[in-house]
This record gives sequence, structure tokens and C-alpha cells, in this order.
Amino acid sequence: QWLDYQLHTHQQAIAMGLDRVREVARRLGVGKPGKHVMMIGGTNGKGSTVAFAEAIARAAGLRVGAFTSPHLLKYNERIRVDGRDADDAALVAAFERIEAARTMTGLEAIPLTYFEFGTLAALLVFEQSELDLAILEVGLGGKLDAVNIVDADVSVITTVDLDHQDYLGPDRETIGADK
Repeated sequence: QWLDYQLHTHQQAIAMGLDRVREVARRLGVGKPGKHVMMIGGTNGKGSTVAFAEAIARAAGLRVGAFTSPHLLKYNERIRVDGRDADDAALVAAFERIEAARTMTGLEAIPLTYFEFGTLAALLVFEQSELDLAILEVGLGGKLDAVNIVDADVSVITTVDLDHQDYLGPDRETIGADK
């Protein structure tokens, strides 16, 4: 029910910009999701790079969270802590907190996209998990993607190709600059 609801809280499926998600994060008091943060962007290879970084960090004994999209079978796959998908209770608790912050009494309600809800939920789950490393996969583009409300310690850009040209630009150079 929460996932269906999130599809209708914003008029557009994709709405570029950080102001809305940054304000809800501020209302939530969201801090850094881990001691260290790695952000991974690009066109192709992001998911594999996340998986490699997650596996290497876990093999080194670090407590690791990973946020990716889209999911293959179940939404919970998008948010992992130490290789385990977030459980329904953790996601529902995060969504409830986000909704309360988004619609705070006396303040204007802030519309969030499906991806922005998921990003905030990942940050809340990670913050409670006391992570050594939080790995955040950029959804679309880079500079205006919701994950960029967090300052990364390390950023990785995989290959860049012609994708999302309506949002990111007409050529690889423009798209690469955004990513």
C-alpha cells in the first residue's frame, strides 16, 4: 500500500531537483548515513560496481549498507544492510516517518517522487544501522538526483552513454558533466 501511495504524492514520476527532498530530510533530522559514504553514478555498470564495493567492504569486516534501484523481484532489495534486504517493518517505519515530515502540521506539504521516498527511507534505515560504509547508487543523472543531498567521501562514475537525454542533455559530454 505504501508503494502504491508513493506513486501519487507527486504529479510527475521524475521531478529533477534537490529542494523538496532536502527539506524533508531536514525535517527528519537526517544526518550522514554511515561513517563513510560512497556514491556510484554512470550509465552502465552501476549495479555491478555497487555489488563489488559492497562485497569487498564486507569481506574487510565493515558494516555496509547499499541503496540501489530498480529492484528485480521485491522493493526491499533496494535497501540492504550487511547483505540482507530491509524488512517490511523497517521500510514501513521509515515511510511513516517520511510521510509525517512531508505533511507536518502548519507547514506546506511537500510532494515527493517514488525515488525520493526510497532515498529517504534508505537514509533512515542506514542511519539506524550504524554503518561503517553507506553505498548510494545514483538513480538518474547525478547533480539533481535525490542521493546528492548526502556528501559522499568517494564518488565513482562508471561508463557514460546516451541515456535520459530528455533530462540530461543531447550528448555524452553534457550527460557526463551531469553525472
